[in-house]
Amino acid sequence: MFEMKSQEGTREERYATALSQLKALIDGEPDRIANLSNASALLAQYLPDTNWSGFYLYDGKELVLGPFQGLPACIRIPIGKGVCGTAAKTRETQRIDDVHAFPGHIACDAATNSEIVVPLFKEDTLIGVLDIDSPEHARFDETDQEFLERFAEILVAQL
Repeated sequence: MFEMKSQEGTREERYATALSQLKALIDGEPDRIANLSNASALLAQYLPDTNWSGFYLYDGKELVLGPFQGLPACIRIPIGKGVCGTAAKTRETQRIDDVHAFPGHIACDAATNSEIVVPLFKEDTLIGVLDIDSPEHARFDETDQEFLERFAEILVAQL
């Protein structure tokens, strides 16, 4: 159904293809878990040098592990704690070059050295966060952030 060409073209072209594929995957699909599952798989395919991609969903009190690709992860994260909880609390993307220097970092995978977390809001309501980890230091830059924020925007519109 979908031909993955994650390594062809420039990074911007690959990201444009990923956004196009996301739209096709979620178009008309009302199931939140199905959409988040496919989205995490798509990110794992299109983001090289990453070791975890997925979602934490807000249950009204804290962030709870949702669909993801990677090793088993922390199940619950309080709002304001770690990179994920900070993104949820501040409503701002957190792009962390060295997670070991981040105050209160929650180490789910010792191999992770950098992380980017995009908060997911629909209107003014917190849905959760999109979390991507990498074993490389400073893996994520402004281009990655712009892509992931656009990715999240498209996804949230369908949730």
